[in-house]
Amino acid sequence: MTVHTTAKEPVCEVAAIVGVGLIGGSLAAALRSRGLAREVVGVGRSLSRLNLARDLGQIDRASTSLAEAANAADLIVFCTPVDRIVEGVREAAVVCRPGTVITDAGSVKKWICEELSTTLAPRVHFVGSHPMAGSERQGCQFADPELFHGRRCVVTPLPQSDRASVEKISRMWRGVGGEVVQLSPEEHDTLVARASHVPHVVAAALAATLPPRAYPLAATGFRDTTRIAGGDPELWTQILRHNRDEVDAGLEAVIESLRKFQRALGDDDPGRLFELLRDGVLSRERWLRVFQEGGSSREKPRNTEDSNAVGN
Repeated sequence: MTVHTTAKEPVCEVAAIVGVGLIGGSLAAALRSRGLAREVVGVGRSLSRLNLARDLGQIDRASTSLAEAANAADLIVFCTPVDRIVEGVREAAVVCRPGTVITDAGSVKKWICEELSTTLAPRVHFVGSHPMAGSERQGCQFADPELFHGRRCVVTPLPQSDRASVEKISRMWRGVGGEVVQLSPEEHDTLVARASHVPHVVAAALAATLPPRAYPLAATGFRDTTRIAGGDPELWTQILRHNRDEVDAGLEAVIESLRKFQRALGDDDPGRLFELLRDGVLSRERWLRVFQEGGSSREKPRNTEDSNAVGN
């Protein structure tokens, strides 16, 4: 795992951000505020939402034509839901100028990178990426140009990826404050399943099993534990589908852990219960040290999707 330090430097002339929601709007705003692109074009299907992003100062101009924006850009970032990324990249690549670099912000990488590994126009380069930042909130009105500050931004090149393009995408994420980590698409999906996708499923399951009679008794602990269950169900359905094998394996690990608690309770074994709870405390403390050492000044990590809250 290679971690790169933050740096600010121009990365492109014209950046097209496809999907100007929380992630796309935050990235667009960061590129503009840091002078990393001469022009930032927001691309989407809703002109009213794009105009809002423009009014908020996140983009220079709006376009509902992917082809028009792609032809003008030398850097394109897809911040759409994961099930739309492959089709969108292929559509854009047909009209891109030679040398254009395309990336995405989707939280699933293996499927996307494999689908796009050999099907693009000559001299148009795709390099997958995924910023580990986001929120359960949707829309450009929640965008923040500092969203990526101190956050891990994973870049997932393939062995045959153009090295200059990999560096361009890495410079973009460093430029907006991220700490770039390079992983293979497969390793990314394995790790993100455990760090993001499985927790989302567990939070959703927990939220769904609270009986209405217990609502008045559930307070801040329940709220914090289930916060990420507030994410867009349609978006998360696609994320989980496209990483289903890794999510399934992660859920099996969680289920086995819960069974250990069940057995300890069934055996009325306080020593074993203490050990299991202590293991959770120690594991969380180890994670928290790594998270805090990552340079984030925020009190809590935000959920990706999140992820992507992406494309949203």
